[in-house]
Amino acid sequence: MDKFEEQLNKRLAGRTIKKVKWLSAEDSQEFFGWDFQPCEIHLDDGTILTPSADDEGNNAGAIFTNIKGFETIPVDRRPVLSKKMKKVYEDVKKQIEREVNNG
Repeated sequence: MDKFEEQLNKRLAGRTIKKVKWLSAEDSQEFFGWDFQPCEIHLDDGTILTPSADDEGNNAGAIFTNIKGFETIPVDRRPVLSKKMKKVYEDVKKQIEREVNNG
């Protein structure tokens, strides 16, 4: 076993998964600048495992499993809007609604 694997085993082996949730679109964009939302695996000691497409953190990543019928834990690919863009979108939408209602 190499040093890297040994260190991972010391930190992760025996831990208990407390919850699995998808990172919100806002947090995915804010924390990582990602266009997709990965699942996060929360462990009993506060460790959070967040899959990435690569080790440079270029986008959210899926997880392959050996669970029958659930062979892949996917990324959420719904469009991500940053908080700033979401606000701009909502403001434009309200303006259009006002113009339609007053026109």
